[in-house]
Amino acid sequence: MRSLPLPISLTARLSPVVVLAAAGWALSSGPLAATPAAEDKADGKTATQSPSAPSTSAASKAYAAAPAPCGTLSEKTVKSLVPGAKTAGKEIPSTDTKVRRTCSWNALKGYDYRWLDVSFELMDSDEEAQKSYKARIAEKNGGGTVPGLGDAGYSVVNLTTEDKQQTREGVVLAQLSNALVIVTYNGSDFESKQAPGTDEINKGAIKAAKEAVAGLEGGQKT
Repeated sequence: MRSLPLPISLTARLSPVVVLAAAGWALSSGPLAATPAAEDKADGKTATQSPSAPSTSAASKAYAAAPAPCGTLSEKTVKSLVPGAKTAGKEIPSTDTKVRRTCSWNALKGYDYRWLDVSFELMDSDEEAQKSYKARIAEKNGGGTVPGLGDAGYSVVNLTTEDKQQTREGVVLAQLSNALVIVTYNGSDFESKQAPGTDEINKGAIKAAKEAVAGLEGGQKT
């Protein structure tokens, strides 16, 4: 099969995704910062109690920095989900890489197009991350929970049609302590004008999310 350039309609549809990812999906929280505990002279603390010990708030931040997202998926997974894509992926510029990072893979092989994004977002507390997670899934329709994915996991798949071309997109969100993992996976067939099946997109997005969550848990916990 010969490769075709992306249709103008699909390029226009996907451009907001690129802009959104490049903006880092702006958080309400700022960079993480540990606050030293104040020395309590009134209680007469002993010399063994260091006045520079981290506060309870700082200690509750299980994840202090966002990991490199392009390194959290195996080459095998990238090849299976995005045939023809460079397995190294491309990290999208962020306003603050300490708290938000995104990697993207996309390719057109023959007439089949696939797009995959993996993002990490770090917040100031578990409570803030949980609040953001709940707010995001409240905006979705027709999805469901993903058991065993972080502290809380959710997936949803939607079908869109533009100029008779179908595109099916799956989104998976996971919360782990003060971190959020967001995976977006979509695809189109430009020969048949049809989209991949719901099961294919949903399972692919969840597979990527599980690897991303494992990468966060395995290498970034303080």
